[in-house]
Order: sequence, then structure tokens, then C-alpha cells
Amino acid sequence: MSSETFLSSIELCRYYHRGPQTVRALDGVTITVARGEFLSIVGSSGSGKTTLLNLLAGLDTPTAGVVELGGVPLTSMSRRQLSAYRAHKVGMIFQSFNLISHYTALQNVETALYFNGTAPNERRRLSTQILEQLGLADRMTHRPADLSGGEQQRVAVARAIVKSPEILFADEPTGNLDFENAEAIVNLLMKLNRDGLTIVLVTHNLEMAQHYTQRTIRMQYGRVIQSGSTKTAEQPLP
Repeated sequence: MSSETFLSSIELCRYYHRGPQTVRALDGVTITVARGEFLSIVGSSGSGKTTLLNLLAGLDTPTAGVVELGGVPLTSMSRRQLSAYRAHKVGMIFQSFNLISHYTALQNVETALYFNGTAPNERRRLSTQILEQLGLADRMTHRPADLSGGEQQRVAVARAIVKSPEILFADEPTGNLDFENAEAIVNLLMKLNRDGLTIVLVTHNLEMAQHYTQRTIRMQYGRVIQSGSTKTAEQPLP
């Protein structure tokens, strides 16, 4: 893993208003993500971990604070530059798979290449190649309803990495899977990281984070309560 800081947040805040109340979903979070790192963000529901992930990925705008990519604040980017960041540099995996129900597995993966200038023939070639690499060669023409949960998540992983992103954000990617399929997905993420991909994994499963990732950030009530190697985060969340 390189020590080069690839992505960082500085005093990052995200507040929501519910009537007269202000919900501090994220409240002054400062973190760094090194290039080539496999980082986990751990916390219970409502701790702010998914909010943080969405801000790091450029899917949401902070109330205060900044996210910096290579020292450049995302808030200083034009709409086109921010779209390019999401289209070229970022891959996303979601707990609920977020596959398009009436598309085949192959078509779902191709959608990741629609907005970054990839020619149609190249979209088909790259998508076919990545599905074959993930053991889904015989599932390319199947729609999500005809796939198992593990297969659907592998299609989602294929969609996230087909464009060769620089960083992969995974939001509870094993949350809807049984143990065997969950282990297969995390082992796949480890392989991608060994190949050089920077990964930020959000999970409520501290044991999994300790076992598979290099560093853990623990969150509670919108704040970071602990950060360090997995060996320093062994106590259960309060």
C-alpha cells in the first residue's frame, strides 16, 4: 500500500432539517484514504458511515467542510468535472445491488460505460470480459430475478469495476448475502485490492472489517470515535 493520500475529508459535516430539528448525520469528520488502501468504515445504523461514503464519492454535497481528491476540493469542481470524477474514477457497490430489473446481467454492466465515452463495441467487449473473470459467463443473458443473491452482487461488482476506477466504494456489499456468498464477495474485494485498487468498505460488521481490511475507522453519531489498524479496533462498538 502506498502512503500517498488519494482522498481526504476535512471537518466534513452533513446536516438535515426535520421540521424544527437539525439532524447532524455527519459532524466534523476528518479522514484520509491512501492510494492502494483497503479501508473499512464501521458503525451501527445511523452512525453516519453511508453519509460519509456518499460525500466521498461525490454523490452528495456537504453542509460544511471539504472532500479533497489529490488536494483538489470536490466543491471547487464544475458540474462537468464532478461528473467526470464519478464516471471515470469512482466505482460503487450497493447492499441492495441496484440492478436494472429488465436488463440482462451484461446490459447492467454496460450501463457503467454509457457516460464515459466508451464506444458500444468496446462496452460489450469489456463487460463480457469482466463477467467471464467473475465466473458469470453462463449468466450474461439472465435478468436479475433469475440470478441468486451472490450472482447479483457479482454483477454489481462487475458493473463497478468494468470502467477500471481508481477507487471503489462498497456500501454494505455483503448485507443481503448468506455467509458463503458474503465471504466470496469480500475475498473478491481483497483480490482487487491486491491488484492495486483503492477500496473503502462500509459495514456494521466489525469482525469482518478486522479480518479482511488494513485499517478501520469506527463511527458513532456522525463522528469518528476510533481510527487505526484493525488490531487497534478490536473492542466492540459501545
